[in-house]
Amino acid sequence: MRYSLFSVLGQALRGQRDWTPQWRDAAPQEAYDVVIVGGGGHGLATAYYLAKEHGITNVAVLEKSHVGSGNVGRNTTIVRSNYGLPGNIPFYERSMKLWEGLEQDINYNAMVSQRGVLNLYHSDAQRDAYARRGNAMRLAGIDAELLDREGVRAMVPFIDFDNARFPVKGGLLQRRGGTVRHDAVAWGYARAASDRGVDIVQNCAVTGIRRENGRVTGVETSRGVIRANKVAISVAGSSSLLAGMVDMRLPIESHVLQAFVSEGVKPLIDCVMTFGAGHFYVSQSDKGGLVFGGDIDGYNSYAQRGNLHTIEDVMEGGMALWPGLGRLRLLRHWGGIMDMSMDGSPIIDRTDIGGLYLNAGWCYGGFKATPAAGFCFAHLIARDEPHADASAYRLDRFATGHLIDEKGMGAQPNLH
Repeated sequence: MRYSLFSVLGQALRGQRDWTPQWRDAAPQEAYDVVIVGGGGHGLATAYYLAKEHGITNVAVLEKSHVGSGNVGRNTTIVRSNYGLPGNIPFYERSMKLWEGLEQDINYNAMVSQRGVLNLYHSDAQRDAYARRGNAMRLAGIDAELLDREGVRAMVPFIDFDNARFPVKGGLLQRRGGTVRHDAVAWGYARAASDRGVDIVQNCAVTGIRRENGRVTGVETSRGVIRANKVAISVAGSSSLLAGMVDMRLPIESHVLQAFVSEGVKPLIDCVMTFGAGHFYVSQSDKGGLVFGGDIDGYNSYAQRGNLHTIEDVMEGGMALWPGLGRLRLLRHWGGIMDMSMDGSPIIDRTDIGGLYLNAGWCYGGFKATPAAGFCFAHLIARDEPHADASAYRLDRFATGHLIDEKGMGAQPNLH
């Protein structure tokens, strides 16, 4: 095993001089069975599961920059499966179970920390909604606990219980939820896929998708033309740009989602906590910084940066819940490009063009879905039929009316 206690101790004695590259930085070949466009978490996981589960190793993952430069490295690292609709429950629970076994599966320390996810409620109506969601989870065999005010106080005594504008009345807790180190997920899947023969081609931007007689034949890239029997698009917020190369219009919008981290402090919060009266969520990293986020920026953009108005809005939510945050300094913030779908749920499906597959529309849920998205997308590509856990994520559901609107916000992508 390349990564074990003995290898780490041995390298320490040798001054860390003998580590080898974690994956092959491959040059593109002329042709592949499958070309995956996008070297983020979903693309790399898809390649890994294609090789592991289906024996398809003549695969290339094309990344326009370096591995991990997109959304997989630009998020708040939260993982959970506390969903309440039938279309989402089996998929996100599949992802949670894959997270729980990921480090053993790929022999890589992804820093999976099941510290618990606590969603606070602030009214009787919100309590009833959380109770319904928790009951749906428990009927599906997923852990869920509805806490009262004192149960929440025992977990997070530092928030404002007595003078809050939105008094905390309780919370819905999923103890199996938590955080995972986002960079390590990208690196681990990249190494595991590369070890199984997948070519990971960095600095290779796709500039066109070739098709003939209604079927894709390959891609045009900044490093030349690559032929392919199947092409899989997995590029998050840039999905509309890739789809436009084959004259396809997707039911999604691209928005910036900002994330923030404070200066490092001593341990304060040992779970992930979300504010029920506004959009604010927070956890603490292993380095001591508080990691938090909130709403997307309201305008469409492909820029990986945000604006001060959204920063102010997120901070207002944080201060309303936890006034002590006002004493901390902000260390840095960054932005990822979210592909917001019309109903707030993703798309994993074939397109009308033969050999072209789509994984898009993840809104806020892309990182937590990484293992299941790769697992189910690989199943679709290999077998040309949807996996049972992702069967509701059809592209045509917006035309047929089979929407999966977890938040109940209607067909407004910016509200999901």
